Amino acid sequence: MLRSYAAAHGLNSNQFAVVEFGEEEIVLRVGSRWARFTHGEMTTNDGPAVAFEMDEDGRVRLGEVWDEMDMAAEGVTREMFG
Repeated sequence: MLRSYAAAHGLNSNQFAVVEFGEEEIVLRVGSRWARFTHGEMTTNDGPAVAFEMDEDGRVRLGEVWDEMDMAAEGVTREMFG
């Protein structure tokens, strides 16, 4: 989902996103900004770590908020390009 939304937001921007993934982490980079996802948290270049969790039904928890996976990915990507 991150790749799809990063590509869509990049179409309307002079920046582009890079999504790196491995067994233990996913990193989204846009210019000098980044967000890193591990099995239990999301950290960004400009804020404290927040809880990150994916549920079997496709919902994602970022901090205290649960949301649908696509809406969470769109929100994170929008903030990265903002």
